[in-house]
Amino acid sequence: MGSHLTDAIAAMDPPALVVADSFFLGKRENLGAAAATYRGLVVEKVDVSDLASIEQLVDDHRIEVVFDLATMPLPYSLEYPHTTIEQNVMMAANLAELARRGAYQTLVHFSTSEVYGTAAWNLMTEDHPLVPLTPYASSKAAADHIVESYVTTYGIDALIVRPFNNYGPRQNDGSYAGLVPITIKRALADEPVTIFGDGSQARDFMFVRDTVEGALAAYGSPGTRGHVVNLATGIETTVNEVVNTIFEILDMEPNVIHSDPRPGDVARHCGSADFAFKEFGFKPETSLRDGLGATVEWYRGNGSI
Repeated sequence: MGSHLTDAIAAMDPPALVVADSFFLGKRENLGAAAATYRGLVVEKVDVSDLASIEQLVDDHRIEVVFDLATMPLPYSLEYPHTTIEQNVMMAANLAELARRGAYQTLVHFSTSEVYGTAAWNLMTEDHPLVPLTPYASSKAAADHIVESYVTTYGIDALIVRPFNNYGPRQNDGSYAGLVPITIKRALADEPVTIFGDGSQARDFMFVRDTVEGALAAYGSPGTRGHVVNLATGIETTVNEVVNTIFEILDMEPNVIHSDPRPGDVARHCGSADFAFKEFGFKPETSLRDGLGATVEWYRGNGSI
């Protein structure tokens, strides 16, 4: 998601554009298109959980707005829960603290729909209870609360965007990968795709470029300040449907095996983006089939498969 956001900002020709990443999962080559568009792109290997390092970076480049996508992912949290919690909370806390100190003007913090847990109602609005079911989700919920507390207590200029289940070109297909890249990678390698549980668990799948457009529009809308903003399609799709659609796009017979459910897996997720639509006219344009088609083609031509 970060590289696609960088692409979009680079096309705006800002006075400066800096990418800070530990490259734990991200790849420098994902920034190639942005670097070609924006010759002044600065890429720094920085651990956002290190306050002194990120403060120096913000000061050196006179940053005005920070888009905070730094995170340790859900699958990683199932193996390393303490590190995930420590990192995700500290990264958000550091950026909120720098905003409090006046180091930069605006924080756009990226949350996740995982903080909601399994849907208590559909469509899930921003006032849905937070019932995180994994260390990842709980760490992201804590990070959200930290940002909100800095808004309330110190008046920092911030908003929280809460994307639902993102997918698209460049998504990590290695360690701790998500459903879509794993499925594509295994299918193209003629290996069986493992589905945890019976596959009836449902998600709201968002194409990454739609999410980026929504996040930038949220930043540009004054009415979002101090609020959480869902970015969702409002369409519920099961894991089985996503996997079968990928096989259809590849013109292959499904090759699937089922295993035990993943710990903390939510049963249903489908989001309401009514607030985003009312504030800045947000409406995702990419259908699931079109988005999966574009993703499959990218992995065929550019992925690590």
